[in-house]
Amino acid sequence: MDQVLISEVITWLNSNQGVVSVALFLATILFGWATGIFATLRRKPKLEIKKNEGPTFVCTYGIGQEHEGYDAHRTGIALYLRVINIGSAPTNIEEISIGYRWAIIPFTKLWWKYGLFRFWIEDQTIALDDFQAALPDDRTLVYPFLVQSSSISGKSAETFLDVGKSTNGVVYFEQSDSFGGCFPKSKDYQVSLRVTVKDVYGKKHSKKIVVPKVDLAGARRFNPSFGLTRTMWQEGQEIFDLPTDEDGNLLPPAQQS
Repeated sequence: MDQVLISEVITWLNSNQGVVSVALFLATILFGWATGIFATLRRKPKLEIKKNEGPTFVCTYGIGQEHEGYDAHRTGIALYLRVINIGSAPTNIEEISIGYRWAIIPFTKLWWKYGLFRFWIEDQTIALDDFQAALPDDRTLVYPFLVQSSSISGKSAETFLDVGKSTNGVVYFEQSDSFGGCFPKSKDYQVSLRVTVKDVYGKKHSKKIVVPKVDLAGARRFNPSFGLTRTMWQEGQEIFDLPTDEDGNLLPPAQQS
């Protein structure tokens, strides 16, 4: 029975060689098209985010105002980042945002409303000066901005990343005027941040990093106008350090001496 069936199949193939050839041709095209689509779908950018040594820190400072008995304050954040495309397709950096948890007292009304989730700063702030560091022999190291143009060279870092390429640069943020515990919570003067880079395709690449919390003097070692961008809009406003506890969190009015 099997031999009869095989014989009939062979006879049919010999009689319909043209049909078989066309079918094989179409199947080959379909297979190539499908594998091409799958290969394209597998080609995706993937950005790895790392922090560099240098101007990477958080600083919370007073602005000389009060709100409901609390000192009003603002938080500035500088991050010197390295972004690497470890994926299989090129892309371009479009936006950078940061998120952190506020130092709100746990289980209070504000904590249930705001403390369970990260507060996000979506938009970068324009720094008034370049971030720089003094080197021996009166030399100065100027750090590149990742997105903003340098006030010295007029250039910024390359944001288009081919496969296997990386870029370095400083991003700068200033939180809007706040009060109470609406500042990044710190432990032993260390703050946990979530950095998110959105690429040209809308895909978000995130990394959790820990950065030091410093006072204004420490921040201005790298930038003499740190914290002054928003102040520029409010004539006569000055910024200054506020009292902190052993972890670097601002003290409430009742605990200030």
